Amino acid sequence: MEYVQARTPMLRRLAYRLCGQWTTADDLVQECLVALYRHWRKATAAESIDAYVRAMLIHAYLAESRRPWARRVRTAAEVPVPAMIPPGIEDRLDVRAALARLTRGQRAVLVLRYWEDLDVAQTAAALGCSTGTVKSQTSYAIAALRRLLEGHAS
Repeated sequence: MEYVQARTPMLRRLAYRLCGQWTTADDLVQECLVALYRHWRKATAAESIDAYVRAMLIHAYLAESRRPWARRVRTAAEVPVPAMIPPGIEDRLDVRAALARLTRGQRAVLVLRYWEDLDVAQTAAALGCSTGTVKSQTSYAIAALRRLLEGHAS
């Protein structure tokens, strides 16, 4: 499928931003593409196929924590820090570590709003919730990040 070949890199980046691990991101993308294959007619009938597939990926990410094996297996998203750290890398590593400590919903809201640059309505559509929920979760997530990154420049 041309669509899958064209969109897989974008889906993989989004999945990585959500979960913080490339292996898990690849699993999420694979799960999303299988679901897309099963629901291709519905996806192509949607107003925006990209928005539909993005929502599928987000739902796969959020559902992952509800699976029985996810409660038993906990992996640490440790990023090895090189001896010579380029300027700004430490801050990015701190932000990634802080994002990993947020709830899945809060992380999804921040990734969609600020990395994917979706507006509140688009984020709500992707998450399948109200715009008020997006606004409140964004507020809670930013407050949590401020606590976790206390001492960093705003």
